Amino acid sequence: MVVSLMLRTATQRIPRNTLSAIRSDSALRPSTKYLAMAPATRRHNSGLPEGYREDQSKGAMLRFEDSLPRLPIPELQETAKRYLKSVHSLLSAEEFSNTKQIVEDFVKPGSIGEKLQKRLQARRNDPKIKNWIYEWWNDAAYLTYRDPVVPYVSYFYSHRDDRTRTNPAKRAAAITSAVLEFKKQVDAGTLEPEYMKKLPISMESYQWMFNACRIPAEGRDYPVKFEPAKNKHIVVVHKNQFFKVMHEVGGKQLSPAEFEQQFKRIYEIAQKSPAIGALTSENRDVWTQARKHLLEADSSNRTSLETIESASFVICLDDAAPVTLEERAHQYWHGDGQNRWYDKPLQFIINSNGTSGFNGEHSMMDGTPTHRLNDYLNMLIFTNKLDFSNPSVRSNLPDPQSIKFVLNDSVKADIQKAIKDHQDVMAQHELKVQAYQGYGKGLIKQFKASPDAYVQMVIQLAYHKMFGRNRPTYESAATRRFQQGRTETCRSVSDESVAFCNAMANPDVSNEEVIKLFRAAIDAHVKYITVASDGHGVDRHLFGLKKCVQAGESLPEIFTDPSYSYSSSWYLSTSQLSSEYFNGYGWSQVIDDGFGIAYMINENSIQFNIVSKKLNSERMSHYLNEAANELREVLTPTLHTKAKL
Repeated sequence: MVVSLMLRTATQRIPRNTLSAIRSDSALRPSTKYLAMAPATRRHNSGLPEGYREDQSKGAMLRFEDSLPRLPIPELQETAKRYLKSVHSLLSAEEFSNTKQIVEDFVKPGSIGEKLQKRLQARRNDPKIKNWIYEWWNDAAYLTYRDPVVPYVSYFYSHRDDRTRTNPAKRAAAITSAVLEFKKQVDAGTLEPEYMKKLPISMESYQWMFNACRIPAEGRDYPVKFEPAKNKHIVVVHKNQFFKVMHEVGGKQLSPAEFEQQFKRIYEIAQKSPAIGALTSENRDVWTQARKHLLEADSSNRTSLETIESASFVICLDDAAPVTLEERAHQYWHGDGQNRWYDKPLQFIINSNGTSGFNGEHSMMDGTPTHRLNDYLNMLIFTNKLDFSNPSVRSNLPDPQSIKFVLNDSVKADIQKAIKDHQDVMAQHELKVQAYQGYGKGLIKQFKASPDAYVQMVIQLAYHKMFGRNRPTYESAATRRFQQGRTETCRSVSDESVAFCNAMANPDVSNEEVIKLFRAAIDAHVKYITVASDGHGVDRHLFGLKKCVQAGESLPEIFTDPSYSYSSSWYLSTSQLSSEYFNGYGWSQVIDDGFGIAYMINENSIQFNIVSKKLNSERMSHYLNEAANELREVLTPTLHTKAKL
């Protein structure tokens, strides 16, 4: 049985060049600055504010879900003020004056802005709607988005090397066993919730982690969730050939040794096959038509498709041996576009040299849940929490079952087109990794700075060095403390950050003045990301007001103002997600003239994954290194001053 949960709000198709304000969210990418991963011990509601309660009938994982607050709608005047502040440093005096008048007209008494605000409030007050933006956002940001999942929606993590398991079958067995330990908790609902600022946050998206798939459809995809109890298998792909491997036989989960045998067998029997998985790398409407061709080719193909779509997750055994950080990033972000099924939310990639990583599809789940999963599985492996010592293998285990497809000429042509299209798209991109070893959050905290805000200023300074100016920048802020919460935009560019960058570029500005401006810049950034996480950012509110414009009504001038389009064109799409178990993570840029910069702030290092469409990612990497060094030089004297005191 298939449980199909299709979001039903109709959404206008949006051209890609107007999607930058939305698309940046698909970088996966909530900052974990305010996210405390679930503690080892279970919390109770005794220390929670009034209104939070536990519903034990929903299980531990979802016990707070119904008592989480609803996503708020900011006051119209509040958003107007914050919006004007966010664009002030991006516009000329004349442009800002014009925009200021447009915004004031939009929010004045009796205006169209007030009318749209009332409609939005009515939607929020509808008892049938948990989160006023949830369906709208999932549709606009993901399900109606037609460009390929790879590279524009997917994201990756690169795992730290496991030197005790360089054999790929052994490495795959360890990862599979560890993932299944996490899956048990999700399926049983026993996984402890996460907390943000000591408050429980929404865990609803975890239900889309396992036995789920994104299905292509004309104009709008839809997610499908399959019953875990009836689909106790994973899918393994090697040499483009797909195999069904049961992860539970006779009511008992396979042991690491048994999984290792299954993977070894696949390595032995797999034969180079037509790259069916390449179809999932296509434009979503092109893939929709190709899927129809596949189903029309033979009736058995439907069963084969459902076997893949219903699998708990996918293991990709690649004939590759990436070594450098860039090689690994390319391998996990996109690979050759063939030995994959990009519509699955969870794909674990194991290479022939035993290196491993993760590729995630983003539509129903942001980065924090899969970050927690990958952190957890690596913790189990590196701390030897699983029993890998038992060598026994049951004699009655079924062999891996080949998932067969019947192909006609039409499908074969679709596959060849998909391979070429993927190669053409990826050839437009360049990726660099800056593994900065000068310092990390340990020293940053000694500077009395928020590590996240500090690195945001490093990024701003690097961009200013490269282009001589600052441009609109996105950082993702998690709003999961609300029912069905996902993300909000933190607008990283401010009057304060621009003043700091200009001062750093001016040799006549004293070190003391630069430090003062830096402090003001990080304070402004922390303030914005805090209010954004509290549901009071600019971008989601304006998006909601725009959605409330009804058929036949003119679009208010605030949305046709060039300042609105420019200020939400993310020349820098950024986010932090840090783990001592990862040696990389990233995604693509969101506009052709921009960069995607994913960063990890570890104790003694900072890593940047830099992607652009031929904007010279290598030079940006150089400037990030230079900016980090210069900022350390500026702030180091403050440590000496404190030591003397």
